[in-house]
Amino acid sequence: MAVQLQNVWHLRKVAEPSAKPCDICFKPTSSVLITPDQKDHFYICPGHLKDKGFCSPIVDEAEVAAKKRKEELDREIESIKKEYEEKLKKRKKSKDSKQKGKEKKTTGDDKSGEKTTDNVEDDEAEKEKNDKVRHPLICLIHSTEPS
Repeated sequence: MAVQLQNVWHLRKVAEPSAKPCDICFKPTSSVLITPDQKDHFYICPGHLKDKGFCSPIVDEAEVAAKKRKEELDREIESIKKEYEEKLKKRKKSKDSKQKGKEKKTTGDDKSGEKTTDNVEDDEAEKEKNDKVRHPLICLIHSTEPS
């Protein structure tokens, strides 16, 4: 009794110097269809692989869904990166404009050499902001040390 081969074939590519003629049309090809147990094979050209009457690919639905999800995630990541870069540009522009504004204020000092009230208020606000930022860091550092 003869053993029947499964009608499942895997496409493999061989090196161009190892190319042999297609078993159907005798054109040189580097494409080989081989059984999963590697007991049988035949060379086939890409034109015959595209023929719907000759063979059809086995589609794994889970793999297709995973690939589609990965593409969606990649697109979402790209859009988030673009948004983030735009925010950074806006922040940089606003910092530049604030620095220019501060430079204008410092050049607008009184003739007596005293700072204007706007500059003093800005300095105080900046010091308070820096103090608020520093204190939580100190607390976190101390809280992580073993007692």
